[in-house]
Amino acid sequence: MKRMLDEVRKANKLKMETVKKNLEKRKIIAHYCETGEEAAQKVLDIIQDNSVVSWGGSATINTLGIKPKLAERDLTTIDPYSTKDPVESFERRRQSLTADYFLMSSNAVTMDGELVNLDGTSNRVAALCFGPKKVVIVIGANKIVRDHEAALNRARLDAAVPNALRLNKKTPCSATGICGDCTSDDCLCCNIVTTRFCSNPGRLEVILVNEDLGY
Repeated sequence: MKRMLDEVRKANKLKMETVKKNLEKRKIIAHYCETGEEAAQKVLDIIQDNSVVSWGGSATINTLGIKPKLAERDLTTIDPYSTKDPVESFERRRQSLTADYFLMSSNAVTMDGELVNLDGTSNRVAALCFGPKKVVIVIGANKIVRDHEAALNRARLDAAVPNALRLNKKTPCSATGICGDCTSDDCLCCNIVTTRFCSNPGRLEVILVNEDLGY
């Protein structure tokens, strides 16, 4: 990962302190971590042994190397992405909604503490809204935006386009790099969810990381 300038890191920390306070106002637990290594350890500390753990498709979670460490512990994991059978993958996504812990990132978080996510299959946003007992959301500094409009723009441009390329989706954005507001069969923007308050205080736990993570 590219090293940040000290001034940028300091500015990020100031922003994250503001975001953290506003997340907490929305009954979302929030932590600040200086590095990805600290964030990975925080995730592992949150998860208790003898639990069921699953995750959504997340470049951030993959980058932090959490999954191999989970495999070393006394845990049951549900991995929808370790099978090439689409029927089995879909069934595991459904099972994920009953997990004790669900790991994911967010496409964007506003300075006011709102989370904005778009999803194709929508298992990730489904778990965010309801199902797993605890959802742990790791968010890099690159995903902090000013407001809701900026969050939507970021999700559609900075998140959807590379995801479409990663998944080999035949969408307008995978050809042009720009959201086409499409209704194609491969659309990754089927559901766009804004999380503005946690009705079950503490169910959502956000880890803000002073590094650029995922997209």
